[in-house]
Amino acid sequence: MNHYKNTLKMTALGLALVAGQALAHGNVTPQAVDTKGLEELGTEWLETNPYREGHPQHELAIKVGASAYNQNCAACHGLEGISGGITPDLRYLEVGDYGDEWFKERVINGSVRDGRVYMPKMADFLSQEALWSIRTWLESVAVEQ
Repeated sequence: MNHYKNTLKMTALGLALVAGQALAHGNVTPQAVDTKGLEELGTEWLETNPYREGHPQHELAIKVGASAYNQNCAACHGLEGISGGITPDLRYLEVGDYGDEWFKERVINGSVRDGRVYMPKMADFLSQEALWSIRTWLESVAVEQ
């Protein structure tokens, strides 16, 4: 009987933790990103990722993006971009301009459904340089479908 009670307690605890994560999604305190060394992009959003392969600062953008992702995105989207299933696995974002369009829309507008914030408007907190560097890093770890 004690084993049964302990199993129920552990199951309830596990469900409470998972529910807490699901309900807290989008409740993120963005962390500052050091973009020193990256070309300043200004306040007007570019249509496509300026740091894509071939740009002289591509490797620096990957390094900045990896750090920025870990500080600001990994709590919800998973370490190394690998989602645990509640949020999109960002390694599967389409690379190139079409993926840039989706990425830009999401970081500028966030994601809200039925009044619940699923992703904050990250562009309200992070610079264009920081966000495009995250996109650059995501492309460096992209998985083709």
